[in-house]
Amino acid sequence: MYNRSHSFRRGPARRGFGHARRPFGAKAAPLAPQKYVQKAEEVAPEAPFIPVHSFADFNLGTQILKNLEVKGYKQPTPIQDQVILPIIEGKDVVAIANTGTGKTAAFLLPVIQKMIGNPHLKALVLVPTRELAVQVEEECYAFAKNMNIKSMIAIGGAGISKQIYDLRRNPQFLIATPGRLKDLIQRNAVNLSQFKIVILDEVDRMVDVGFLPDVRFIVGKLAQPRQSLFFSATVTPEIESIINSFAKDAVKISVRKTETAKTVDQDIVKVKSLKEKLWKLYELARDKEHSKMLVFVRTKHGADQISRELDREGFFVSAIHGNKSQYQRTRAISDFKQGRVRVLVATDIAARGIDIPDISLVVNFDEPATYADYVHRIGRTGRAGKKGRALTFIVSR
Repeated sequence: MYNRSHSFRRGPARRGFGHARRPFGAKAAPLAPQKYVQKAEEVAPEAPFIPVHSFADFNLGTQILKNLEVKGYKQPTPIQDQVILPIIEGKDVVAIANTGTGKTAAFLLPVIQKMIGNPHLKALVLVPTRELAVQVEEECYAFAKNMNIKSMIAIGGAGISKQIYDLRRNPQFLIATPGRLKDLIQRNAVNLSQFKIVILDEVDRMVDVGFLPDVRFIVGKLAQPRQSLFFSATVTPEIESIINSFAKDAVKISVRKTETAKTVDQDIVKVKSLKEKLWKLYELARDKEHSKMLVFVRTKHGADQISRELDREGFFVSAIHGNKSQYQRTRAISDFKQGRVRVLVATDIAARGIDIPDISLVVNFDEPATYADYVHRIGRTGRAGKKGRALTFIVSR
């Protein structure tokens, strides 16, 4: 399955750290170390979830049910079980659920069903990152296969001319990041008054990274009346007030049980220097137990530096951050998913909504800026009931 061998090594290790003495990474406002420590719980004692509905109970079209079967969907997840029907009924919804619980299908399936009866219906899906946009579009294509429902993505890092051309093809689904969509609006390339459904996925992240002004600008261009859907793993009182300004009398559904997954074994690693940090990271990468290792840092420069250090030590590694082209980011994610690289170094653009199977270890090389960021980072492992591990490096002097 993996290139050359089952270790992370690609060649003979280089000794010495002359090339690693330049400072890189960034300091976070430290959280209490105990926030990073929690033993994983056994999943087995938990009673299996028994949904109230089957997918057939939602009166989904025959082709949707066939596409679900092809994707291996047997029954709704908790969030799907509660959310699909209110969306089909046309209600505004605020849905809160842990990462990896099927939120994307929860909003795509009912909207696709609504489009069957109304082929002129259009939906806008706003997401905070390019990677999430690509993932949502892939899911949309799979659920709507053989149904003549067109979708497109509008994201930065890709040619805007092609996106303008794709918009002329009148897609029913427009999946976009706020910055690029605002550019398209200002070029008069898209008329949002035609969109009767808006979905904000990972809405808390969009607020965190400063997209709120763009989101307000975009929502103000949408049709009235419209159906508004909000999906996230976390909703603070501040974000709830923002949601309330966009949608009135929304149905609020939460199936979120804990802040972090019970299946993730969390601990800290105390280090005294950058050199020791790197040595600890190498030790973890050499451990054959970790099939896929995701390493989080706080800066783009730090991601590049650590990726180079790992490459020099002979490990299969890629890096993603905001300065990478869309092709580079898509290739890195694909290589990581397929096992062509087994270490991915990333900034927090990879912390939200990205579904990569079988990540066995998340390493916080740099501490997260907030506990919410921590929750989303470690949510990349321990998914779908599998055990995962998360380690956070703490510099102690």
